[in-house]
Amino acid sequence: MTSTTTPLQAPKAVLFGAEERKAIKDPLWDNNPIAFQVLGICSSLAVTTRLDKSIVMGIGVLLVTTLSNVMISLLRKFIPNKIRIIVQLMVVSGVVIVFDQILRAYMYDLSKQLSVFVGLIITNCIVMGRLEAYAMGNPPWRSALDGIGNGLGYAWILIVVGTVREIFGSGKLLGHQIVPQALYDAGYVNNGMMVLAPGAFLLLGIIVWVQRSISGYVEK
Repeated sequence: MTSTTTPLQAPKAVLFGAEERKAIKDPLWDNNPIAFQVLGICSSLAVTTRLDKSIVMGIGVLLVTTLSNVMISLLRKFIPNKIRIIVQLMVVSGVVIVFDQILRAYMYDLSKQLSVFVGLIITNCIVMGRLEAYAMGNPPWRSALDGIGNGLGYAWILIVVGTVREIFGSGKLLGHQIVPQALYDAGYVNNGMMVLAPGAFLLLGIIVWVQRSISGYVEK
């Protein structure tokens, strides 16, 4: 009498399990890097005077966060603990430099307007925070999803703020006139505060209030 044994099967890799879905969904709303964690505020105040700048900055942070998360996740077992911050900064710097050079090559005027703020992605709290808090302890795929989620969570708030500021601050959106000339003829005046940092600060405050009210967040 012969006995048959069933070989043990290796667990299948899960691309979008509970943890993977959480990594990409939470930063979009419940754990948004700006509205909930209050990170990346400086750049969101500085680059949101126009929608095109907001979009480009959002794309930049999305790419940098995702690629840096993947690289650090791949290297995490080989990075000595004492120099992990230095290694993280080197990885982020390399990705930011590549993005900045591409921006200079294909969108030079916009690159000049964004000025030093593209370079400051290197020290963006969102990027460094995700490397330290997530990529150092999770596999590459999950880290990539976390980077995408946080990048999108940052980008959509910049896009909302940039849209409102450009419309009310200049009457335009992506260079196209939105406010009809008839309103100007009737006495309408662009809101000067929207082109200044206090305007962005006010809008961010409203977004944080709305987000936390809907989420039912209570400060401990």
